[in-house]
Amino acid sequence: MIVTVYPSAIKGTIQANAGKSSMQRACAAALLRTGTTIIHNPGNSHDDLAAINVIQKLGAVISYTPEGSLQIISKGVQPQSPELNCGESGLGIRMFTPLAALSNQPLLINGTGSLLKRPMHFFDEVFPQLGVKVNSNNGQLPLTIQGPLVPADITIDGSLSSQFLTGLLMAFGAAGAEGITITVTNLKSKPYIDLTLNVMKHFGWIVEHDSYTKFSFTKPIPSTQNPLSYEVEGDWSGAAFLLVAGALAGGITVKGLDIQSTQADKAILQALIDAGARLSIQDKNIEIAPLPMKAFHFNATDCPDLFPPLVALASYCEGTTVIEGVNRLAHKESDRGLTLQDEFAKLGVEIVLQGDLMLVKGSAELEKTGRVKVHSRQDHRIAMACAIAALKYNNSVEIEAAEAINKSYPDFYTHLMALGARVEMK
Repeated sequence: MIVTVYPSAIKGTIQANAGKSSMQRACAAALLRTGTTIIHNPGNSHDDLAAINVIQKLGAVISYTPEGSLQIISKGVQPQSPELNCGESGLGIRMFTPLAALSNQPLLINGTGSLLKRPMHFFDEVFPQLGVKVNSNNGQLPLTIQGPLVPADITIDGSLSSQFLTGLLMAFGAAGAEGITITVTNLKSKPYIDLTLNVMKHFGWIVEHDSYTKFSFTKPIPSTQNPLSYEVEGDWSGAAFLLVAGALAGGITVKGLDIQSTQADKAILQALIDAGARLSIQDKNIEIAPLPMKAFHFNATDCPDLFPPLVALASYCEGTTVIEGVNRLAHKESDRGLTLQDEFAKLGVEIVLQGDLMLVKGSAELEKTGRVKVHSRQDHRIAMACAIAALKYNNSVEIEAAEAINKSYPDFYTHLMALGARVEMK
């Protein structure tokens, strides 16, 4: 699909999309819990749908209520298929593989797209310590596994992704790991682990940690609520693009975001404040509007998914913005550091990569003129970053492979149009 975005002023109010990080974790917890769970405000992104498909293959019975909530009935992990496919979800593959290993059945774990090239050697190294047989494709997908996983005191490296730890925490909790400790070195994206622990607590599994270096399990406290209800919160990752759009071409109001959320990408608020955007933060209502903005310094090590909207923001800030955490970008849907550098160069934005630093040389008005074609590289966040940058560009921007947004935010272009942006899709 090709989407063309024209320079536009936007205004109005929009509801944030459902958070896929919250949605996928809730699906996993509902699978592990014996009983009925009702998930309110369920997401509909490709990653969310992949998670629903996986828990069905692992034994959950799925239906929707008349109000649109998702009902999940489960008796725990009881595979109904010899193969699981997590789509292109990095969280999905890293979280559901340890859960699938709770079964003693041999299973093939696979994915699609860029996920086939992401490193999975973590499982080769850790699973044998937990009694799980594993065979990978030289540290990549597909994986074949056979459990059952037996919790044990282990030490893992958290430098690549916190998502591996999320899977182990959930699997250990479900397997009854009282007294067991997971020791973690070099943990990245701590806010995402907070989200995991909050979801687990909601479902009755209690995990304590010592400054995110040692995670220990206590006796579960099963909920007496039946069915158990869980509401998926608004997605700060997707809303970050809307908020930056408001800062560039607003003002707008974004509803449905929890200011107390543990989602890492809530940090976009600090970047907007530092850049000088006009911001009014209320309970589940955020108003954002343009003001003359200046370059800023931001550490995105714990929230690497913010790089694309931050680059779009920095492009229109006077001066050179410095963003830390580039080493977290290599194993995303694309190599995001290089992709952002290449695609934003087409808009006249110079991006310099210096080790772990990204330097974005911005200006209130980009000098390059003429219609521009960019490419998403099949990366949902690149497509959205180019679209919001286009709102303030001096000509139209054509985005190729624009359907990449379906991975996390299928309604993104529709939401932009609802706010008054001129967007053409073909």
